[in-house]
Amino acid sequence: MASNRRHRNVDDISETTAPEHHQHHLVRTLGLVDVVMIGIAGMIGGAIFVLVGPAIGLAGSAVILGFIINGIITLFTAMGYAELGSAMPEAGGGYLWVREGLPRPNAFISGWMAWFAHIVAGSLYAVGYGSFQFSLLKMVGIIGDQPLLGFIPFDKLIAVVSVCVFIYINIKGASETGKIGIIVTIIQLGTIFALIGAGLLYMHNGHDWYSNIANNFAPVGIGGIVAAMGLTFIAFEGYEIIVQTGEEVKKPKKNIPRAIFISLTLVVVLYCLVAFVSIGAVSPKNTNGLPIWKFIGQQGDLGITKAAELFLPYGSFIVLAGGIVSSLAALNATTYSSSRVAFAMSRHYNLPTQLSAIHPKFRTPYIATIISGVIMAVMAYALPLTEIALASAVIFLLLFTQVNISVITIRKMYGDKLDYGFKTPFFPLIPIIGVFLKIGLAIYLLITQPISWVISALWIAIGFAVYRIYTFRKEIDHYSPIVTSEGDLTRKDFRILIPYTPDNPDRLIKYAIRIAKENEGEINVLRVITVPHQTPLSAGIAFTESARRAFEPLEKIIEQENIPNHYLVRISHDTTEAILSTISEQKIDLVIIDFEVLRNNKALQTLVTCNILAILTGGTSDEELRFEESITKDQDIPDEKMEYKRKKNLVVLYDEGDHSEAVLRTASWLEHSGKFKVSVLSITKKEEKYSDHDINAKNRNKSDKKEKETVLHREQIERFFLTEQDQRSHYLEEIGLEFNELYIIEKTQDNSERFADLILSAINSSQPDMVVIGATIGKFSLFSNQHFISLLDQLNCPVIIARSFTIPGVHRLKSAIMQIIHR
Repeated sequence: MASNRRHRNVDDISETTAPEHHQHHLVRTLGLVDVVMIGIAGMIGGAIFVLVGPAIGLAGSAVILGFIINGIITLFTAMGYAELGSAMPEAGGGYLWVREGLPRPNAFISGWMAWFAHIVAGSLYAVGYGSFQFSLLKMVGIIGDQPLLGFIPFDKLIAVVSVCVFIYINIKGASETGKIGIIVTIIQLGTIFALIGAGLLYMHNGHDWYSNIANNFAPVGIGGIVAAMGLTFIAFEGYEIIVQTGEEVKKPKKNIPRAIFISLTLVVVLYCLVAFVSIGAVSPKNTNGLPIWKFIGQQGDLGITKAAELFLPYGSFIVLAGGIVSSLAALNATTYSSSRVAFAMSRHYNLPTQLSAIHPKFRTPYIATIISGVIMAVMAYALPLTEIALASAVIFLLLFTQVNISVITIRKMYGDKLDYGFKTPFFPLIPIIGVFLKIGLAIYLLITQPISWVISALWIAIGFAVYRIYTFRKEIDHYSPIVTSEGDLTRKDFRILIPYTPDNPDRLIKYAIRIAKENEGEINVLRVITVPHQTPLSAGIAFTESARRAFEPLEKIIEQENIPNHYLVRISHDTTEAILSTISEQKIDLVIIDFEVLRNNKALQTLVTCNILAILTGGTSDEELRFEESITKDQDIPDEKMEYKRKKNLVVLYDEGDHSEAVLRTASWLEHSGKFKVSVLSITKKEEKYSDHDINAKNRNKSDKKEKETVLHREQIERFFLTEQDQRSHYLEEIGLEFNELYIIEKTQDNSERFADLILSAINSSQPDMVVIGATIGKFSLFSNQHFISLLDQLNCPVIIARSFTIPGVHRLKSAIMQIIHR
């Protein structure tokens, strides 16, 4: 086999181990007021004048309820943003946290979506500004309806020019952006207060506002309310803009959570009041016989402008001026935020590194600002307003879903190691609710506004293409480049990865050989040369040759078994990053790793994207070492070793959990070696009237339902031990498959100490030589629960902990469906 091997050395990748790209950092110049104003500007924007009118046309006065619900839905995610924004204040916001808390390619896709969403929001505000400015210029007679040169619409031209202006302002510096933002936002709030004050005064002077509100409430039902929520949801994404200031705000631990909650509260109140006075202060006599909601809705983007004419002197002019200023404020904020997302992605090699360049004088990411602004201008010119808003809403919903999940995983990974300025209460319930709310609203938009999903899906598809063609390779080559690799030219479909450990490096190989034989797979061994963060990766090249030589003993073992294999050496600042890169790059199906290594690496537990077998050997005796060696052998054992010729007892713990299939599959791989008899211990829920100590339940009189469930469980388990060549009933008798049930009452399932003790007693009663168990039993994790970790330590035999890469609950759902089918 050696002649059919390839070798790749340091010379092949010399460019990847050059001195690292300089990590650019921004300057903290923004205070709490600056950030609050940026948030308000982004949330209110021109949308309060542009989108409230169409929203009233969908929901009538019930749009107020829609705004409140939007605010509540947003609050669940806003708390997550406040938590992570205070603990990890860095440019990039949601993208940065998804990168930290979710596996590849979630980080790139979230950043790609966030960049798109901020750009789309900016284009929306630019178009809104262009529409308002064009109407104002027409009102004073400066320009007419004819397009410039006969084909360039004036409103679109104004939108493009406004984007160019704010590109320049944002390049000038964050402090200048903040100052201009404060001035513009104050003017914006002044016009809004004028509109609200005039409306409330008109209503107070005897106008029958109550009838207006009551008669125009939800005229097209709940569907109209939800449609209005989807249309205006973009208005509540300002906290995503706020966290983009993380690297430039002073005292981010305190100021980011404060800015988020202050901005969100003020904005929800203002949106509700504008909608309230726009309906309540309009007399039905002035609506041409139409219901008020329909009159405002038919005016489209200018609905609030037309309503203001009816109760506010110079109302049309004031609203137009307010719309102009509001759109400018929001455009300023989104130009800022979109450039920071691109800057952060570039800094992490998810976009070309040129986008992370800092202006030598103004200390701003000027190239990222220019590129983002150009895309924004093109979108503002080419896409219609409504579709822009809906597509942006879908993108933000998907992004917020990822962030909510990241809040859970980051808290799980880091615990109290992060310095939080705010922590989400009722954890993890709040982010879980946030996930379901966001997904629900996104699905509704898919049904009611499919064009929004078409645009979003197209952008995401482009992102996946960019990731696979460009980003993936760049990212891996920077963070964990391969400096040498050796292996067979022929690749197998089933691929096993073993992270090399200097202590007992061949221990895990024996398990890998057994599994590779069963699946006609290959074995990949990864050696990571870890370099301190302050040292360039190129310093690790000096250790490459010694790392390669360490593989030679393992290579001989694998070659003797005629198993295709590969040996990889990576240099990285982070071993976990190197393992994850290898899993993605080599398309690994199964990682075999030491239990203690995995237990102490929460990031690897969270971010791995394949199945794992964690091996716990503890203080293995010489006898057990010889027994483990026999795992790899398919031939008979000589008579002089008759003690090891007897079949060993393999105890399999089955609980119908998320990792159950991985447990059974692993047990079947070992059993097919012919060295084991299998004893399956199935954990079954039991009514309170039974006691826990009745373990062997073969002769128990069960109800018909329980009997059917037991039979179904046995059928599900047995099929894993029947190979394609052995699909016959007597085969199970030949291998000595035993099936026992451990009945556990609900009270015990909630008590980890009692639960672990019962399982330990049940396993020991079977006198195991080896145990295969899932990564979780019931609600308890074998990697974190101390009672179950103690259980593992007390087992005097090798233990294999199987962990599936799956969405939590999927296996239980499949089992429930099977039970329904078999009833």
